[in-house]
Amino acid sequence: MTLKPKSWVLLLLILLGSISPSDAASIPVYPKVLHIINRLSFGPRPEDVQRVESLGVERYIQEQLSPESIPEPQSLTSQLKQLNTLYLNPVELSEHGTTNLPGQKPTPSERKAANKWAKQVLDEAVQGRLLEATSSPRQLQEVMVDFWYNHFNVDAAKGRDRLWIGAYEQQAIRPYALGRFHDLLGATAHHPAMQYYLDNFQNRADNHPDAQGNIRGLNENYARELMELHTLGVDGGYTQQDVIALARILSGWGFSRPSQQTDNTFGFYFNPKRHDFSDKVFLGHTIKSGGESQGEEALDILARSPATARHISYQIAQYFVSDLPPTTLVNNLTHRYLATDGNIREVLNTLFHSREFWDAKNFNAKFKTPYQYAISAVRATGVEVENTRPISNLLQQLGMPLYGCQTPDGYKNTADVWLNPDAMNRRLSFAAAIANGNLPLSTIPANIEQREQIGAGQRPLQKSPSIPVDAWQLTNTLGNSLSMKTQKAIASSSPQIHSALILGSPEFMHR
Repeated sequence: MTLKPKSWVLLLLILLGSISPSDAASIPVYPKVLHIINRLSFGPRPEDVQRVESLGVERYIQEQLSPESIPEPQSLTSQLKQLNTLYLNPVELSEHGTTNLPGQKPTPSERKAANKWAKQVLDEAVQGRLLEATSSPRQLQEVMVDFWYNHFNVDAAKGRDRLWIGAYEQQAIRPYALGRFHDLLGATAHHPAMQYYLDNFQNRADNHPDAQGNIRGLNENYARELMELHTLGVDGGYTQQDVIALARILSGWGFSRPSQQTDNTFGFYFNPKRHDFSDKVFLGHTIKSGGESQGEEALDILARSPATARHISYQIAQYFVSDLPPTTLVNNLTHRYLATDGNIREVLNTLFHSREFWDAKNFNAKFKTPYQYAISAVRATGVEVENTRPISNLLQQLGMPLYGCQTPDGYKNTADVWLNPDAMNRRLSFAAAIANGNLPLSTIPANIEQREQIGAGQRPLQKSPSIPVDAWQLTNTLGNSLSMKTQKAIASSSPQIHSALILGSPEFMHR
């Protein structure tokens, strides 16, 4: 069933501010429980609120901070194992089906096979991420994977990275999402996906400036973004001379070709023939002559910098607390970062116990990004996801395709970027479709043609009739957290659209 125009108008008025999300009614569920679930996860699944109430907020926090202690459901594990390319390393992904000799051009049929392989790799990377985000009980880990991938963004649309972004997430992001920032920084810096995306594989030493003073062969792109985005921040106190010094330090860093031998199965390769072995002065530190070790020393300097501690702390506080995080909170997180040598788990633990995090004015104050909205809507319905294509389609429509941010600064997580009428209409259409059971999330298309039809917005044959989402159950899942104005708007509408109104409400658009 589709929503009538009058209902769309009502929803749009709600979303554009006629009904304020801060106008909350008295609710039977302990507000702290809802707040902690909405911030440490992508939103509650059925019975999550009751489970956290029983477990206690503190135990829930500590449980989520130790994801290895939470068993994954067998159904999810089985689904992930069926994704044949998800756990291959960059070398294996690049060499698949390669039979040409060096310098030999592929035939049209070989190019077609290569494109088909690349599409499978990207599709399975997207499917793997969305399955884990919607179904894994290790929700804080999934939240931090999203956070860190966005921080160390790589765009799948750039050449070879369409093969490598899944491996990049599995090898450089996931293992370190709650570990030490230094290790995370090093893993991303060494990965071929990052080396290729920000052009450092082209970075080579040449000590002979041209007539304009430019250094031929030296590529500063990664060095600049490494400081501006990944570590120090734009106001982190570095100079252009530091950018040049870091580019020299990282010269020769890249990835292996078939003719190059390396023990690193992830594909990182240090080429001494391209490296500047001279002494450098970087951020006031003298880095003595050396090879790959110079880069390791520079990464250590960056990871331990107070400017990095503050930059990372600000971004974490903005993600978990408010679009304009309190200075006192950022300062406390910065101190904790420096005191623990960049231990991400400890920084988060400090955040989750801070006065600012528990300030009631920050409850339900963050507007969900398209990714957060889509995942939270699916989780709220409790549907067992088999087909992730409807989710990825929505993300495309809303301008937030997974692994598709073209700029290295990643997607923003503030309301001003995502709150607009066109985007709200698309969210509402998704809300109506999922509420009415019209999204084939639990149905795997039987063949390629049906998969393509889903991509074009058409529905495949269903294994069973559509089952609408029960509004009472949905309300219970979300902790009866709707404001009085929203409840009145829903009560005055047809019961057949209650679930859609809930998923399109201002309260559900926020976290």
